[in-house]
Amino acid sequence: MSDRPNVLWLFIEDMNDWMSCFGDTVVETAHIDGLAASGVRFDRTYMPAGVCSPSRSAVITGMVQTTIGAHNHRSSVSNFRGMDMGADYDAILLPEGVKTIPERFREAGYYTFIEGKQDYNFAYDATDLYDHDNRAMDFKGAVDGSDWSGCPPDKPFFGQIQLRGGKSIGLLEGPEVDRASVPVPPYYPDHEIVREEIGLHYDCVLHTDRQVGRILSRLEEDGVLENTAVFLFSDHGMRLPRHKQFIYEGGHKVPLMISWPGGSERVQPGTVRTDLVSGIDISATSLALAGIGVPEGMEGQDLFGSNFVARDYVVAAKDRCDFTIDRMRTVRTQRYRYVRNFLMDRPYMQPQYRDGSNFMELMRTMYANGELASEQAWFWAEERPEEEFYDCEVDPHAVHNLVDDPGFADVLQQHREILEGWISDTDDKGQYPESDAGLRCVLKRWGEKCVNPEYDRVR
Repeated sequence: MSDRPNVLWLFIEDMNDWMSCFGDTVVETAHIDGLAASGVRFDRTYMPAGVCSPSRSAVITGMVQTTIGAHNHRSSVSNFRGMDMGADYDAILLPEGVKTIPERFREAGYYTFIEGKQDYNFAYDATDLYDHDNRAMDFKGAVDGSDWSGCPPDKPFFGQIQLRGGKSIGLLEGPEVDRASVPVPPYYPDHEIVREEIGLHYDCVLHTDRQVGRILSRLEEDGVLENTAVFLFSDHGMRLPRHKQFIYEGGHKVPLMISWPGGSERVQPGTVRTDLVSGIDISATSLALAGIGVPEGMEGQDLFGSNFVARDYVVAAKDRCDFTIDRMRTVRTQRYRYVRNFLMDRPYMQPQYRDGSNFMELMRTMYANGELASEQAWFWAEERPEEEFYDCEVDPHAVHNLVDDPGFADVLQQHREILEGWISDTDDKGQYPESDAGLRCVLKRWGEKCVNPEYDRVR
């Protein structure tokens, strides 16, 4: 058995931090709480996107997706749901010097595996990344070399187990959480359909907690828990609007905890961190705990490094999601959230994959009938403001836009300058139009659903 530490990512889909270790009182997540208590819990972790493929592209490289051109959801896909995109598909190549985290682990002599989703918005060969690649989701146990069971005894492993998380609805045996007891944020109407969606997500949290318990038990049974740094986190929030695909708190604030029983001098049990963390810091920290140098130029930081500098802010981006073209940026500082909408001519709730669901139909109908409260209705309007600014200490749900309040003029200007500087310094690729090849591939994938005017030049 190698004396170098193993690194295991428990990478959860579509899940908010509605867990008891983060202060939620609706459910008890005993296994996740235990993992958090055995290591470090990060209470303010934000992904750089609110939807899976850009978020996952960032985490797997340690680079913000807008820096490496991987910001448009479901880009650089040569075969989409059985449909061949052709030889001139929208291949996105990583910039020179940028590699994936599993490639860096393999170069350092690690066995690498993944169980489940990849979803990276750039061209790659999975055989360069993984010794074992099983695209089926969730924890399977030692079946045909799944998980770490295929790792040679003389090698450490870097692995990812992708859990369905908020997409576990079809696996639930029945409701566990009383729908009458769930909190309804003020940006949603208090309606039984909304309560059902929120209750389902809590049920998915409980389901995920049990999966985590089984994984930790297996690690212990196999004698590798002590020397395994376990990371638990999610790619973005749950599927209701303003959460998934968006970059408010519910969309890109995620759970994060890191436990390493054998490395307690670095990952000290029972620690709680409240500094701002970006999802790309997961990547750099994973390399550092394994003794692999964090490459110069990587945007993520080693959270336990001697040269770690606490972030004054985190930035997140929303760009094209499936067939819907958009561009939003947000700056989250300790107290405030600034949002810049670059496409004010179109509503927040453009055509999207959620259309037709009962919760979308409910809220669209209520808006049309004038039945939504002011805190809810603005998100369903036909246009949107250029800027939003929220004092998150007094308005944690971000429903009162302070852009026109003169008392916040100075701090608002500071946030504008942060975003402008970040766009310039990182050469945010979202400021440039998507390529013709990219738009043609989106048209091929989605057809008549592509209604934005940007498609006209290649239609």
